[in-house]
Amino acid sequence: MRGDTIRKVTGIFLLLFLLSLGLSTTLKEWVSVPTSITVFEGEKTELFRTNGSMKAVTVATNDPSLAFSLETEKNYPSSVASISSEELGEQQMSLEVAGFPIKNIDVNVLPKTEVIPGGQSIGVKLNTEGVLVVGHHLVKTADGDQSPGEKAGIEIGDMITQIDGHEIQRMSEVADLVQVAGDEGRALEIKVKRDQQTQIKELTPLQAEGEHSYRMGLYIRDSAAGVGTLTFYDPISKKYGALGHVISDVDTMKPIIVHDGQIIRSAVTSIEKGSNGDPGEKLASFAQGRDVLGSIEKNSSFGIFGTLDSKTKLKNDIHDNQMPITLSNHVKEGPAKILTVVNGEDVEEFDIEIVSSVPQREPATKGMVIKVTDPKLLETTGGIVQGMSGSPIIQDGKLVGAVTHVFVNDPTSGYGCHISWMLEEAGVNIEMKKAKAS
Repeated sequence: MRGDTIRKVTGIFLLLFLLSLGLSTTLKEWVSVPTSITVFEGEKTELFRTNGSMKAVTVATNDPSLAFSLETEKNYPSSVASISSEELGEQQMSLEVAGFPIKNIDVNVLPKTEVIPGGQSIGVKLNTEGVLVVGHHLVKTADGDQSPGEKAGIEIGDMITQIDGHEIQRMSEVADLVQVAGDEGRALEIKVKRDQQTQIKELTPLQAEGEHSYRMGLYIRDSAAGVGTLTFYDPISKKYGALGHVISDVDTMKPIIVHDGQIIRSAVTSIEKGSNGDPGEKLASFAQGRDVLGSIEKNSSFGIFGTLDSKTKLKNDIHDNQMPITLSNHVKEGPAKILTVVNGEDVEEFDIEIVSSVPQREPATKGMVIKVTDPKLLETTGGIVQGMSGSPIIQDGKLVGAVTHVFVNDPTSGYGCHISWMLEEAGVNIEMKKAKAS
């Protein structure tokens, strides 16, 4: 009996001891120190903060270029540990206390990357790779209403890329091929792309009652247009990124596969103010003379990407010099700015707050939650509106991301994506530089 009591008391003491360790400030600080970190060359990066015994930490490394500092903050009891390096590539360091290694850290040093932030309103014109099927329609015949396309197994969202061996890029190229096959009384061999896979379909055109023309029973589209915001461009390569999200067809809601396209200078003519349940919209017109700024080469989850025309000159009159970018693990919760247009072509800077930021090792579109705090922008737009997507997000003098989506039930808030993923899509590829560096 006495032995059971001793065991119970001992167990309670052990439990309390373990709980005290779990609540220990020093232990929490040690656990919070990362085992790997990515930094830019020559840039001091915060590693951890400490109020406890970690102030006695030292660093061991075989790389003399890796510098470690521990500085006490003014008017605060905490100290900030930072690292920096001038040497690209993978490095290792070890945190030690009294000469005993406590934690090993892998340090990846990337080349410093700088681009010019945008904020300009742009018109977007996309031409699809082939023609997109956006619906079925019935052809009225003596034998009843039928849709040859639906009967052939062609689905909404399919991309028609070839008809009878002829490459298809425009809607105008389809009608003559359909008419010839109809006059000859034969089926068309149609190549469609569906979910990245190619399929062959046979479609027999039908002659509409009372008409000479033959029909496929399909609604098709070969282009799309809209308005968005330029996020950044590289003054050397002329590569740019915009929008921050994929452009999808309005009917099929599937991403548009781009054959080519253009971005065009545009001016905001008015704003439909957002409210709960209605995010609002920028209304804009393409600039007089259709001033083409550049080409569109890619439409991805992170926006549209391409190359500016060599003669294109872009200024936002706020941040027209190259600005360093930062990685997702360096973005902090707190105040930030966005650049966007709400009237004409004038780019303005507005206050926002980064409510939360997710450090991301793999590409993901919703990396930040942001909230508009600027009274002028709230009065003008109600918050984030359609057409604001792509507006660059700037924090502490660095380009950190782009506005992507608005919360439908709260137009003052929305999502942003981290800038590093947009840079990769544009070809300003820090991951490729990372591989070369290592």
